[in-house]
Amino acid sequence: MVATHADAFRGTRTAGFWLALAIAALQGLNAVRALIDPQGFATYMGLPVDEPSALAWVQVYGLRAGFIALLTAVLLARGDFAALRWMALAALVMPLGDAWLAASAGAGAAIVGRHLAIAVVLLVASHFLGRAARAQRSA
Repeated sequence: MVATHADAFRGTRTAGFWLALAIAALQGLNAVRALIDPQGFATYMGLPVDEPSALAWVQVYGLRAGFIALLTAVLLARGDFAALRWMALAALVMPLGDAWLAASAGAGAAIVGRHLAIAVVLLVASHFLGRAARAQRSA
């Protein structure tokens, strides 16, 4: 069920809304950073690249991060907290995979920890988005 305009406005008062908005904003920032400075972004992710041909793959990552940011924004605008909840749960594959890849490449504990912290934020967001979706259904 997609929310009405009044329901969507009420949803802005939920922790799930603000966590999803922060996730969308950070994914948008990742997209811009990956496209503008792929070398720096790869290092930030814990997977520095040495060959110019690899930089294009970092930019491919950036385009996908941009898609995630836009999709999240669309779902937020529609007030579709149930879809956002499932999206947050499905998105766990990214930070967990990033942590594994970074650790496998010898990245420092701070970088791996940052990826794992993002996974925790996604879990917390999914919890609050689920609560918002249930509240929406019962309203």
